[in-house]
Amino acid sequence: MAELPRTIGEAAALLRSRRASAVDLAKAAIERAGADPYNAWLTVSEDHALRQARAADERLARGYAALLCGIPWACKDIIGTKDVETTAGSRILDGYVPPYSATVVERLDREGAVMIGKTNLDEFAMGSSNENSAFGAVCNPWDPSRVPGGSSGGSAVSVAAGEVLFALGTDTGGSIRQPAALTGVAGMKPTYGRVSRYGVVAFASSLDQVGPFANSVADVAAVCQALFGQDPADATTMPLPAEDLRRELGKGVKGMRLGVPKEYFVTGIEPGVESAVREAIRELERQGASIEEVSLPSTDHALGVYYIIQPAEASANLARYDGVRYGLRVAGTDLVDTYKRTRGAGFGAEVKRRMILGTYALSSGYRDAYYVKAQKVRTVIKAEFERVFERVDALLTPTSPTVAFGIGAKVDDPLAMYLNDVFTLPVNIAGLPGISIPCGLSEGLPVGLQVIAGYNDEATMFRVAAAYERSTDHHLLRPPSFGTRSVGADPKRSPNATFGTSGTY
Repeated sequence: MAELPRTIGEAAALLRSRRASAVDLAKAAIERAGADPYNAWLTVSEDHALRQARAADERLARGYAALLCGIPWACKDIIGTKDVETTAGSRILDGYVPPYSATVVERLDREGAVMIGKTNLDEFAMGSSNENSAFGAVCNPWDPSRVPGGSSGGSAVSVAAGEVLFALGTDTGGSIRQPAALTGVAGMKPTYGRVSRYGVVAFASSLDQVGPFANSVADVAAVCQALFGQDPADATTMPLPAEDLRRELGKGVKGMRLGVPKEYFVTGIEPGVESAVREAIRELERQGASIEEVSLPSTDHALGVYYIIQPAEASANLARYDGVRYGLRVAGTDLVDTYKRTRGAGFGAEVKRRMILGTYALSSGYRDAYYVKAQKVRTVIKAEFERVFERVDALLTPTSPTVAFGIGAKVDDPLAMYLNDVFTLPVNIAGLPGISIPCGLSEGLPVGLQVIAGYNDEATMFRVAAAYERSTDHHLLRPPSFGTRSVGADPKRSPNATFGTSGTY
């Protein structure tokens, strides 16, 4: 089975040197996705991908220079795609084909990127393990008996298993960063409002953000470069001037002040995870960064705040699925009975749990006690981050308190499952950017380092992450063999050879 290049830069170099075509890359990705043993894919859209690849080759032949042109990618199935089924991992949307694409998809289309298909996820992005999908759990390629993290587990696995060069996910409380950590890839959540949510199936509207997975920090930054920007169709996007998000990738951390929140190293974090993250922090200190302990005292309240605001917004958003206009319909004796039957059959247990929690938090007599109070504490959490960023340039934390756990290990204990997001969800509550990058192994499984920056300061976040990445080889570690030969490789070379071409960004 043909092996794809590891990074976007390597693939772009192959395309520009004519050692491979976009069709070659697309066919390799289609083959690998079609043979995926991890249940990472819900749809492999071969005809669509090959049409886009042929168009990319024509553009490249005319001298088109966009870095993402011809690059195969995967789309989380909560992001709308015109003429390609979008289910959000739920039976209630089984068979739904949107009449238009999300803005993020349109922006990648304009760049000439080649979408291979749609990836599996926790239903409506509600989960931390990718076991809640109506279409079956996703397995971790490092150990198929373990979870890949969620909710964007399929997208993370598609990159970790070498099936595409980047993927899009959504992050409401850690749903990009946590699976990135558990599968050993880079995954990033942007500042709230920097990426359009138009055309993305809504979960919790004040928390959701679209972001990329990739095999390097530079690749994540390159994808963000294409995605960022105001969208008239999404009033939450910000009218910020265009900027080069990759401008500081090579600057290093010498002279920077990096904070380590003491509340993020607590009882419950696995010793192997803490050890790997502490060593990553020491490495950045060796590179010349000043490491300071800081405090975010309301961190203990973040989990409670998140699990009031998020279910409340979810219950409002999911009220639209009524069996009348689109998706599943289970006819009842009258309209109300049709609602009950349709939702009863269409929604899974976790979605129902969160809708009930959210409806309760918004109900008469309880809204002020729960939802309004949670929003007030949210303001406190945001203010604490703002004060800390007056002292430091970025924060360093674990991404997840554990490595990937066994499939089925936490499905009967919702609280234990929710605690997996304890280090990631404060970033969503505050609307900040954060990235997870590989920082080692524990028990033979990947560990993630989270880098958090201030509002709209993705360039600084990428600078710190890239500095750490350059100093280690953790990001080069991969699960078991991807295939037999690289696309575009010289057939005289070893059949397992891979390209070392770095490409030009």
